Amino acid sequence: MATKGRVKGIIANLVIVEADGPVSQNEICFINLKGVDLMAEVIKVYGNNAYVQVFESTRGLRVGDEVRFEGHMLEVQLGPGLLSKNYDGLENDLNAMKGVFLNRGEYTAPLDEKKLWEFKPTAKAGDSVTAGDWLGEVEENNMPHRIMVPFSFSDKYTIKIIVGEGKYTIKDTVAVLTDSKGKEIPVTMVQKWPVKIPIKAYKEKPRPFKLLETGVRTIDTLNPVVEGGTGFIPGPFGCGKTVLQHAISKQAEADIVVVAACGERANEVVELFTEFPELEDPRTGRKLMERTIIIANTSNMPVAAREASVYTAMTISEYYRNMGLRVLMLADSTSRWAQALREMSNRLEELPGPDAFPMDLPAIISNFYSRAGYTILNNGESGSITFIGTVSPAGGNLKEPVTESTKKAARCFYALAQQRADSKRYPAIDPIDSYSKYLEYPEFAEYVSNKIEEGWIDKVNEAKNLLLRGKEVYEQINILGDDGVPIDYHVTFWKSEIIDFIILQQDAFDRIDQSTPIERQKYMLNHVLDVCKTDFEFENFNEVSMFFKRIINQYKQMNYSEFKSEKFNNFEKELNNIIAERKIA
Repeated sequence: MATKGRVKGIIANLVIVEADGPVSQNEICFINLKGVDLMAEVIKVYGNNAYVQVFESTRGLRVGDEVRFEGHMLEVQLGPGLLSKNYDGLENDLNAMKGVFLNRGEYTAPLDEKKLWEFKPTAKAGDSVTAGDWLGEVEENNMPHRIMVPFSFSDKYTIKIIVGEGKYTIKDTVAVLTDSKGKEIPVTMVQKWPVKIPIKAYKEKPRPFKLLETGVRTIDTLNPVVEGGTGFIPGPFGCGKTVLQHAISKQAEADIVVVAACGERANEVVELFTEFPELEDPRTGRKLMERTIIIANTSNMPVAAREASVYTAMTISEYYRNMGLRVLMLADSTSRWAQALREMSNRLEELPGPDAFPMDLPAIISNFYSRAGYTILNNGESGSITFIGTVSPAGGNLKEPVTESTKKAARCFYALAQQRADSKRYPAIDPIDSYSKYLEYPEFAEYVSNKIEEGWIDKVNEAKNLLLRGKEVYEQINILGDDGVPIDYHVTFWKSEIIDFIILQQDAFDRIDQSTPIERQKYMLNHVLDVCKTDFEFENFNEVSMFFKRIINQYKQMNYSEFKSEKFNNFEKELNNIIAERKIA
């Protein structure tokens, strides 16, 4: 018999319920408000009192209102039809909502139960299968969508019946499995999974380290992220977090893009809805939205919905990963999620941590980031989730708790600098403060030595060192003046400027410069480093400035030209002639 209860206390969207039976942590319940069911999640159980966070506005709720517990956690439906959809954190189809605003208690089906899908079996009767094994596939937006043994199945099964090729709805039975006790279990194209429990249906094997090419030079060259890796982008308002995420989602080597807009301002989410469908997918020539899923919860929605959105997005990502696909998940912004955790923690009157965030904030963030990764599936295929989140620290303070907690979990740190953004040096990733811990892994060093060239990481470190020396010299020039330092200081500074202008800066609106393949990045970095190692002769600092500005201009023209085209080669010849003018033999 299902547990029921009554509202005992209300603190904004935290409701205390007195239950008449057993209740579990993270269990879903519905609170009846004048005939409208409001969904809520149990976040704390104390005696016969359940503290629940409501995913809707609690205005008008009264003590004594009835509560019905469902006996399961917050779940999402997984099946064909997820791609190109816009969902909220509870997986309600936003396109199916009535009116401009979401109505309380209005929950829509995430998948079309009437649409017919062309099913092709890939397994046969008599095969032995376990959770996550592929039974067949349907075509979803020109991509294979695998129909899998439900992840909740814990036994070993034998396929008794599998339907032939044909058109079926997601509710039709496509296979019948027999468990070890002889019980027959029908399987459809759709399944459910609780969002706060990671989907695990793969083999435990050492992960390979493969570079995830994003086309963004300052990431791929200086601070690379690996396939199945993690990173985050902190930065103040207006530094280009959203544009950078758009560039990564458009150009990265990923099959599926899942975007979680967890608590951002409504106008930013509207831009997401309007811009993503218009972005051209360079891999397919079609629209990027065809392989994208958006989970949206804006800042004016209840705080509990922000938390649900990131978990819903991650669970959908895990689902596609287990199809053997490369998934890129972006969250904007995890600061809003952390603020939601802070609000609920305060309402629960828990002991506050730094800046009133929960004491266990680092553990919560680490547990979430750990769900990304590279996996080897049961059939030997591989899949991955690469997770890149953004953090919006108040006032751009990178020492605040959310940024510090995320640094402990993420392997890549892409710090956006207000100064770089103000000077229009985009992407505004600070090359000094940012880092990638993957450069420290010997497995990754071996991979890039084979993939790019021998000693590649040494060259990356050399470029970083030149940037650091250039920053130090720039500070001295600012203090002592142009005449107060030797000419060599000016040369060092301008050599670092070549790396900044040519390698770090990139034009996201130029057809050629917006995305740079790794082969071109290698060629340009080697070329730039050769110039930086060259000795030049100058009479005064004005000659230094004019000379390197000419070099930078030539390099820029090369960046805007097709790689190794006649135009590109001509600019390179002119560049070499300029270098020869001042080069010391």
